[in-house]
Amino acid sequence: MKKNDFQMIDVQKEYEQDLLDAQIMWEQQEELERQAYLRQQEEMMQEVLRQQELNDRMMRENAMMFAAQRPSARDVTAVSLNGNMDNTFAGNAIPQDPIIPRQVYDSHLSQSATAMNVLSGRRVLLVNTVCGTGSVGRLMTGLYHSLEDYGYECLAAFGRDEAPEDVRGYRIGTDMDMYVHGAMSRLYDRHGFYSLKATQDFVSMIKEYDPDIIHLHNVHGYYLNLEVLFSYLKKCGKKIIWTLHDCWSFTGHCSHFEYIGCTKWMNGCFKCEQLREYPKSFGVDNSARNYEDKKRLFTGIDNLTLVTPSEWLKDKVQQSFLKEYPVTVVPTGIDLTQFYPREERMSEDNLIYRIKNHLSLRNKVILLGVANPWRDRKGLVQFKMLAKTLGDRYAIILVGLNEKQIKELPDNIIGLSRTDSIDELAALYSMADIYVNLTLEDTFPTTNIEALACGTPVITYKAGGSPESIDETCGEAVDRNSIQGVVAAIDKIQSLKGECYTVQMCLRRAQLYSKEYRFLEYIQNVYEAL
Repeated sequence: MKKNDFQMIDVQKEYEQDLLDAQIMWEQQEELERQAYLRQQEEMMQEVLRQQELNDRMMRENAMMFAAQRPSARDVTAVSLNGNMDNTFAGNAIPQDPIIPRQVYDSHLSQSATAMNVLSGRRVLLVNTVCGTGSVGRLMTGLYHSLEDYGYECLAAFGRDEAPEDVRGYRIGTDMDMYVHGAMSRLYDRHGFYSLKATQDFVSMIKEYDPDIIHLHNVHGYYLNLEVLFSYLKKCGKKIIWTLHDCWSFTGHCSHFEYIGCTKWMNGCFKCEQLREYPKSFGVDNSARNYEDKKRLFTGIDNLTLVTPSEWLKDKVQQSFLKEYPVTVVPTGIDLTQFYPREERMSEDNLIYRIKNHLSLRNKVILLGVANPWRDRKGLVQFKMLAKTLGDRYAIILVGLNEKQIKELPDNIIGLSRTDSIDELAALYSMADIYVNLTLEDTFPTTNIEALACGTPVITYKAGGSPESIDETCGEAVDRNSIQGVVAAIDKIQSLKGECYTVQMCLRRAQLYSKEYRFLEYIQNVYEAL
């Protein structure tokens, strides 16, 4: 070889060594940044918990101050008749690198506080099926506390179970009222037209409490008489907010219709194909009568503002008989205290370490699905089809299945029953490489946001409002029923790992849905606009 050839080899070796040194330095720097990020996470969590403790103390003091003005609570334990009332698990998350600049957030907060001082002392009555439980119940109590922080006096009315200790509550009706309402609905398909005495008593309480604003959430759930309540609302002269969480308010029976592609709700329901879906009826079909009665009762109300959690539902409302009302979109927020990225450590005390070992998930690409309850319209059949397409390097985990569903799963799907532990759910989200939501109908699933808050990218069908919580940095939306589209999205996310769909990108997106920011949006865009 010539002398120049040896010189070329030496230069090449030096170049390769420089590249290797640069790679090592980059990895070391990345590790330092990761450790700094984790320390920042811990400091932020401690600050959030400290602020929460201060807020709790203030709420207790406010509660004691207003105790003499409270209506007496009717503490009656209720029993749920239908497990499909509220099938999303709204979780919590630790705030990460806010995509909203802090100075902008603080400015909005200051402006809102100034405006709300003018409105302080106004009374608000919030109404929902449950109080403090389920995604809508937690939303209602969260808004309750935020309004009280701004000087409003609040009362929560509900039809099942009990209110949290720090909430002034009024229970509408009794166990027996609810049982009778549910039984009659199953026989005659007239959900919402029983509970006569309970609703008359409730209206009497409203007149005595004399709220400035009445904020309705779910008015279905076997606890209210629509004729009595809305006849009062039409003539009461109060400001009324109605947050719709599904489509029940403008159909003759069902709460969702996208799964079967029904469009009867646009002009008038009849011969309902979903009588066996919530609110179930095993008797006659009264969907046509229900539709006309709802249209008569729900229209022509002065000072009514509608709120939806998604643009999708807003679009449906504006095509329905409710189109006469203004509609504001306020996406559901999540509580930023518990859902955040969990780290795996080689210890039996570590949830992710135990789960991976117990389920033999080492060296697997983990795809997670969460629902409660699981049904075909929530994507159960879709996951079984997906499992047939994927190879052995993938592991599918479905959380929230019942025993019968678990037994019927193919061998390459791991089925887990519902967990009430947020720590377990957050560990599962964090452990997953991709959260896959194959729902075929949904208003605005909070599980997508919970996954993002744990740093996990999301794949979802273009169903209802499900795609609205993601963007191109943290997830992929796929046409409904396209298993090949799901596979392509999985391949895309895996191939771009480290460049896109990163933990940081997911956390920045999740920050948009912090409950504090969304409650502030409620106050500014809805309450202040009345």
